[in-house]
Amino acid sequence: MTDSIHTGFKASVFQNEYLPAGGTSVDAIITVASSHEMSRNEPVGGRVEVIVIDTSGSMKGDNGAKIAAARLATIAAVNVLADGTEFAVVMGNHEARMLYPHQGLAVASGQTRSEACDSVRRVQADGGTAIGAWLLAASALFNLSPGGVAHCTLLTDGKNEHEKPWQLDQAIAHSVGRFQCDARGLGTDWDVTELRKISAALLGTVDIVPSPHELEDEFRALTMASMSKQIGSVALRLWTPKGSTLGFLKQVSPNLEDLSDKGSSISPLIADYPLGAWGADEERDYHLRIDVPVGTVGQERLAARVMLTIDGEEQPAALVRAVWTDDDVLTTRINGEVAHYTGQAELADAIADGLAAREEGDGATATIKLGRAVQLAHEAGNDDTVRLLSKVVEVDDPKTGTVRLRRRVEAADAMALDVRSTRTVRVNRRPSSGDST
Repeated sequence: MTDSIHTGFKASVFQNEYLPAGGTSVDAIITVASSHEMSRNEPVGGRVEVIVIDTSGSMKGDNGAKIAAARLATIAAVNVLADGTEFAVVMGNHEARMLYPHQGLAVASGQTRSEACDSVRRVQADGGTAIGAWLLAASALFNLSPGGVAHCTLLTDGKNEHEKPWQLDQAIAHSVGRFQCDARGLGTDWDVTELRKISAALLGTVDIVPSPHELEDEFRALTMASMSKQIGSVALRLWTPKGSTLGFLKQVSPNLEDLSDKGSSISPLIADYPLGAWGADEERDYHLRIDVPVGTVGQERLAARVMLTIDGEEQPAALVRAVWTDDDVLTTRINGEVAHYTGQAELADAIADGLAAREEGDGATATIKLGRAVQLAHEAGNDDTVRLLSKVVEVDDPKTGTVRLRRRVEAADAMALDVRSTRTVRVNRRPSSGDST
């Protein structure tokens, strides 16, 4: 294991650096951790919070329970905003409209929080759904106060039916790098793919809120989590020597997210990959694969140099190495961290494939894939995923992945399994002879 340490941050690399003759792929798990010391500091560059709530006609559903829950949830979020936070509340239907303040951003205080809550209590539901317009409105607000911690909570209960798909894609592309977005779907009539696309591009999370009565706690928790962030811009800076290329870079904990196409070039050999905002005492894991030129037995090569940039300031490097050997004991030893997260990625794929097969009526494939998912989740100790899977399949033997499809499955249960399939459990770290030193 190699470490890179900075005040407030530490990066560690776990790998088995040994390759057989002819081997060209080097795998490593990079753990980035922030220190409790960060909690003593105010956020660098300030803090902006924008809440976007769906006020389309469908929010009148459940005899008005949805829009009532959105009001209560937004009020809960506003009331936990830290003093000094710049904020705004946006109403979204077939267009985006400012709810509070009437224009620009307000600064959180006792008075502005009270005024915002009064405005929220008067919200009514009508119109259609154009999520791209909502994102563009949020982006314009964040542009008023760039830098620092920029976070958006976005709620919808429906699909993006009043825009073309390319309009949503353009709005997402326009928002990248401007703010992070946690997207929540209320009920079961929204599109997981749409919200996942938003959260993936904007380095946030996506989840289902099955029932209106759960929304208030969800909004409060999301806003409190945002208030805990101290650094708005952390990036993993990757240097690869000439001849080496990136295979992939994926966040693997606390959830799976492919970062490979999110890099921005600093020079021909260096690229930055955004890791989003950070608070104190956070740990996240990333799976890096580097493809290197073929080496000969006995040769050593630096496969990559991993650095962190904290608000643009580069920190010392941790190293990823490649050593070619003809010792089969060394080359066949799989690093525990790499093996664990490879299994977690396979688990997410098995769930996605199984749910797709189930939707298409291919029961045989669905049973095989979801059975494999149960087996992988059981092996990893991912009890939450086993619990979600058990609502879609009858589990006869989790060790072998022997399952039967349930005849009746609640739509919310299937959606919850889908949207939460990329959540992972952290590796149980122990000293390993496969770590780099």
